Amino acid sequence: MSKALVIAEKPSVAQDIVRALTPTSGKFEKHEDHFENEHYVVTSAVGHLVEIKAPEEYDVKRGKWSFAHLPVIPPHFDLAPIDKAKSRLNAVVKQVKRKDVTELINACDAGREGELIFRLIVQYAGTEKKPIDKPVRRLWLQSMTPQAIRDGFERLRSDAELRGLADAARSRSEADWLVGINGTRAMTAFNSRDGGFFLTTVGRVQTPTLSIVVEREEKIRKHVARDYWEIKASFDAKAGSYEGKWFDPAWKKNDDAERRADRLWNEADAQAIAQAVRGQPATVSEESKPSTQSSPQLYDLTLLQREANSRFGFSAKTTLSIAQALYEKHKVLTYPRTDSKALPEDYVSVVKQTMEMLATEDLPGPLKALSAHARKAVKEGYVKPNKRIFDNAKVSDHFAIIPTLQAPKSLTDIEAKLYDLVVKRFLAVFYPPAEFLVTTRISTVKAGASEHRFQTNGKVMVKPGWLAVYGRDVEDADATLVPVEPGEVVRTERVDVNALKTKPPARYTEATLLSAMESAGKLIDDDELREAMQEKGLGTPATRAQTIEGLILEKYMHRDGRELIPTAKAFQLMTLLRGLQVEELTQPELTGNWEYQLAEMEKGKLSRDAFMREIAAMTQKIVAKAKEYDRDTIPGDYATLKTPCPKCGGVVKENYRRFTCAGKSGDAEGCGFSISKIPGGRSFELDEVEAFIANKKIGPLEGFRSKAGWPFTAELKLAYDDEIANWKLEFDFGDDARKGEGDGTPVDFSAQQSLGACPKCKGHVYEHGSSYVCEHAVGAHVTCDFKSGKIILQQPVAREQMTRLLQEGKTELLENFVSNKTRRKFKARLAWDAKEGKVGFEFEPRAAKVPAKKAAAKKKPAAA
Repeated sequence: MSKALVIAEKPSVAQDIVRALTPTSGKFEKHEDHFENEHYVVTSAVGHLVEIKAPEEYDVKRGKWSFAHLPVIPPHFDLAPIDKAKSRLNAVVKQVKRKDVTELINACDAGREGELIFRLIVQYAGTEKKPIDKPVRRLWLQSMTPQAIRDGFERLRSDAELRGLADAARSRSEADWLVGINGTRAMTAFNSRDGGFFLTTVGRVQTPTLSIVVEREEKIRKHVARDYWEIKASFDAKAGSYEGKWFDPAWKKNDDAERRADRLWNEADAQAIAQAVRGQPATVSEESKPSTQSSPQLYDLTLLQREANSRFGFSAKTTLSIAQALYEKHKVLTYPRTDSKALPEDYVSVVKQTMEMLATEDLPGPLKALSAHARKAVKEGYVKPNKRIFDNAKVSDHFAIIPTLQAPKSLTDIEAKLYDLVVKRFLAVFYPPAEFLVTTRISTVKAGASEHRFQTNGKVMVKPGWLAVYGRDVEDADATLVPVEPGEVVRTERVDVNALKTKPPARYTEATLLSAMESAGKLIDDDELREAMQEKGLGTPATRAQTIEGLILEKYMHRDGRELIPTAKAFQLMTLLRGLQVEELTQPELTGNWEYQLAEMEKGKLSRDAFMREIAAMTQKIVAKAKEYDRDTIPGDYATLKTPCPKCGGVVKENYRRFTCAGKSGDAEGCGFSISKIPGGRSFELDEVEAFIANKKIGPLEGFRSKAGWPFTAELKLAYDDEIANWKLEFDFGDDARKGEGDGTPVDFSAQQSLGACPKCKGHVYEHGSSYVCEHAVGAHVTCDFKSGKIILQQPVAREQMTRLLQEGKTELLENFVSNKTRRKFKARLAWDAKEGKVGFEFEPRAAKVPAKKAAAKKKPAAA
């Protein structure tokens, strides 16, 4: 009997599909790597099982990262199994090739990556001469409830419907490979011309995103604070007092963004106005207007990530992970990787059922309060067709993130926080607008021939509308402006002149960077304008978190609290790309346009060949610009150090590659002192190089790379060299200074006692330079790669601790690790992770929370 093979993206989804289909298609028998009944075989990937690669003759190995082998633009891409997933791939391919399997059903996640995972598996299962030729249909799920899965099987999409998405998925993958491989190798080759290995990664989406962050940091650094003054006055009326701020009614916007109607740029002018109005009468004019405010739209993924970052400090990656768990594991949210803030027009009845569920279910903990708002929505009939919410034109392949018909049962604290965010937004969008009375009061003081105006604004909530869902109610009477009778003259009682300074723009947080990525670098506050731009954004909602994490991993930026701060390595890359005039990688709008073209390809409006030709041309241009650049340095905005030259006391200046003495005057030949900006492939931060030259040493620092590309930790020292009669930079590893960093030099460990058996190959582990290494990981014949630093995140790891790790699998609790991300200390054990094949951190379990004792309620004083 012929059967359909269902390929899910993850094992948990395969199990959900089996549970959902059992009532309608019969019981499944569980096998080692699949489930099977009379109609279906259900198996799964574990994410990507196959990756694209250049054919062997076009492949570029790390040791050949030179311009001679670039650009690499293969005529086609081969496929290779991902090492960790080979056994799973073989199991899935075995099912694909079964003779009784006559149809394939793609049940991977409903999006570009899910399409790519499935298509690459099927391609790998066949050969170029004999591809798999079985009909394909697509399961497209927005929700993971059993009924939604059964409904999805009733409405399987045809292969032809998804051809555009498949083309866009392959094109995105190949474009990222072409730009990433060629760009990274070209920039690394350029930066490594003078020796060493300075890994300089670039990417089609990652580099323009970094450009946004660097440009903001440049504005912050270049900002010169300007003094300005504001005047605030207190006015006495019959009913009480109120405050107003001076403003110039004749002021108009101009190119100076720091100018405002309420700012004075001369203290004498401000003091003169204050003196003129103090104690004087003022006439009052007032205008009150009713105003309404509608709820914000439903969440798409980027909006949810922005809000979770602003409210809870969650990273974009964390938010996506939680939302995916709420969708996949708990089945309480719809598909999260969406760029739509609207629902389909035929979804009104489902929304009504969802509202009923929220109204009647006994929701856990703090979610319980939401039921009352849902009951009111049901009772008042708030859910009805509304183009702002239900609009097919605003729904792409996925609709907005909303709760499903499944009630949550056991959510963790952070899962409950995110679910609460989504449910509140879902309830609020159906509630009526909030109503306000907005009052603008102008108090005018005449002083001789001049008139000075002060503005007071009041906003009083009349009806809370959707804000009730967020706990807002009609404000008390004290929120209202003190009333002034018609024709009443008030007195200018107190006048304060406040001296202030202009501030630079704020650094990006993940919330604001996600917004900038969504609109390709254009900061747009208006929701509708941002929506119009989002098709040309950087990356997709599903990939933006990964892009940010990648930039942090590559040390292009780090988190400081919620701020994202670019590193010296980021500034150096931007200087290089601008100097080479590689606009495609520095201007977000240009790369945003590539994303728009991929979206057009999904809709069948752009051919894959046309897109890939453009990408190939872009790749060739990037490589050619780097290859052909023949000047010694790259023009840029370089720093002058505060610390003097250690040899002659002259001025030390930065250029593209080095910090160099420029003599006492700062523009002479100098004494010849010069050190690399990127020793061991790691860029100096300005504060580090200042401290290094002043103290003649620094470290230990992490992030260096050997000539073979291996990461290592070391101290740096400035040593005086009699031969050159000057100071020079040296690495200070301790005893084995220059041995065994993968250079093939034999290493003699006969004088050392072994610390224990290597957890990888059972060889002996010894001290070697700044590391503990397996005897087979260094020397002329390297067969193992076990290596662990003597200093990890600024925490020294003693011999006895490494011995303990090798014998027992973990060290004692160590207390002085310093996080690269937060710069804060933390405690952890070092432990051998056999699955990952490396030493990692093991954290102490958190102590159980002790319920707080209830304090006696404070008595409120009686109202006067």
